[in-house]
Amino acid sequence: MRLLGVGMCAAALTMGLLAAPAYAQDIRDVQGDGVQGDGVQRQDVPGLRGVGWALKETGKDSRFRGLAAVSRSTAWVAGSKGTVLRTVDGGRSWRDVSPPGAAAEGLELRDIEAFDARRAVALSIGEGEASRVLRTDDGGATWTEAFRNPDPRAFYDCLTFFDSRHGLAMSDPVDGRFRILSTDDGGRNWSVLPSTGMPEALPGEAGFAASGQCLVSAGSRDVWLATGGGAAARILHSADRGRTWRVAESGIPAGDPAKGVFALAFRDRTRGLAVGGDYRTGEASPQAAAVSADAGRTWRPAATPPPAYRSGAAWLPHLRDAALAVGPTGTDVTTDGGRSWRSLTPGSFDTVDCAGDGGCWAAGEKGRVARLEPQERS
Repeated sequence: MRLLGVGMCAAALTMGLLAAPAYAQDIRDVQGDGVQGDGVQRQDVPGLRGVGWALKETGKDSRFRGLAAVSRSTAWVAGSKGTVLRTVDGGRSWRDVSPPGAAAEGLELRDIEAFDARRAVALSIGEGEASRVLRTDDGGATWTEAFRNPDPRAFYDCLTFFDSRHGLAMSDPVDGRFRILSTDDGGRNWSVLPSTGMPEALPGEAGFAASGQCLVSAGSRDVWLATGGGAAARILHSADRGRTWRVAESGIPAGDPAKGVFALAFRDRTRGLAVGGDYRTGEASPQAAAVSADAGRTWRPAATPPPAYRSGAAWLPHLRDAALAVGPTGTDVTTDGGRSWRSLTPGSFDTVDCAGDGGCWAAGEKGRVARLEPQERS
């Protein structure tokens, strides 16, 4: 979408866990300047205990909207200036594994999906040939361009994988329908799926390339697509890997190119979260979250939503009803499956992702990357 710097894809371009079971939570603040300060924001958050964001120095100033949490030790981030970084030691050190030439071409890498410490697939966004899919099998030592968009009308926003072989990428509407790209060999080859099973897009409707979470999957066949910019912010669901889709309204306000659903997260094939709002600084974002318990057929607004626009969301692995949402003004947590949210910490992040072993990571502007870790009480 033409947003946040290149367009709402480009709209996603004009703006630039550790879960320890417990019953209460002391949260140490991560300050907006990137330093864990002495100012401690204390809150009781049932289900979480003694955790907060611990920043990991990357040595870069890129904005990282692409994030893949493989484990507590291994994570990949991708972002502006064609930058891709990888850590295998929990963030103590980062290796610059950017694709050759990506910085010189000014590629905006807005999504990355990683299968392990060696295999990853990254998406560059933009109109026409700026939208590309790149793949590595050797930890980023070398990259192969697997897809370059030949259609100047297409603008790819996000990608997702069901497993190590099957994946999809989505483009803003072409000829009035969202376009879906498919792979069944781990991202080596891609083909455009027929559009006959895709509902018509609303005027102005598109996706937001804000966090790599406008297209998400759960299980072996279910995938969801989030939209904004049109008269309604909608969520599309496919149960057959993108061949056919049904559509539902999210209830998150839209009606403006800057408003809509920016991120989705599904615990399983039935329970999902949606977050978003108005990405413009200083603009209110009421009703910025919604929840579904029926695979996205229906959505209901959060009773207590996050206080501002949120661009990323992730379920915590070891707490059934707990999830995180992040945005430029802070991190929020829910412990009741998305019905109510409360502030966890301030500090800017664009995206968040959690691995199966409980390792949760967040990334954002000015090279900010953090991992959720136990924090000392003071």
